[in-house]
Amino acid sequence: MGAVSSHDDEVMVAVPEVGRVYGGRQRVRLGDITPSGTVRLDAVARYLQDVANDDAYDSGIANPAEWVVRRTVIEVRQPAHLREDLELRTFCSGTGPCWAERRTSVQGSSGASIEAATLWVQVAAASGRPVRLDPHFVAVYGPSAAGRTVKARLRLTESVPLDAATLVFPLRFSDLDVLGHVNNAVYWSMVQECFAGDVERSAPFRVEVEHHHELGPGASVQLRCLGDRVWVCDGDQVSAAAVRRWMNA
Repeated sequence: MGAVSSHDDEVMVAVPEVGRVYGGRQRVRLGDITPSGTVRLDAVARYLQDVANDDAYDSGIANPAEWVVRRTVIEVRQPAHLREDLELRTFCSGTGPCWAERRTSVQGSSGASIEAATLWVQVAAASGRPVRLDPHFVAVYGPSAAGRTVKARLRLTESVPLDAATLVFPLRFSDLDVLGHVNNAVYWSMVQECFAGDVERSAPFRVEVEHHHELGPGASVQLRCLGDRVWVCDGDQVSAAAVRRWMNA
């Protein structure tokens, strides 16, 4: 697996031969697909979230802090289809002072190929401020990262063009997670909504979602869409930004 650009933080690192690699399985269900039968982006985001949580629980790390997503990149090289069995392999592919990148490789029984990289920032549960990675985390997850460092800087603009279309996205109680915030996978539902008009366009493509400000109960969410760009807004504040890029086009 190689880079899609010259920037090191956009490299999809290969599954390592040493270090911790956690595996999981998933079947594409009826609630996961578009009308054409291919898996939706928000379903992929849930798969990633679930295998990451399973890995963290299985690792045995006792960590009183919380982790929040800063950025997720999903590359759909070959889409998954209804009832396809998926094998997921996830590992730490890079670290920073207070954050770590998690890579997940998804391969399907009928040829699906999806690669993802998520940057998670560790924060104090009480204050929400970033805290440094502890030695136990580094001992468990450091070998697979092989010394690779990643940056947590924001890359997508919060400036919304005046000619962007507006879609209202009412929040539901079921969109909230255990922290009372809008779940990460729901942002991918929002992005999928903006791309619904050309959902049949074939892979490969990559979508990046970057989180700027959290959404909570009572947020007035509007999706601002222009071409392959999406801004998730709460009033005048941009909560998340997304961009889609077509690969090998």
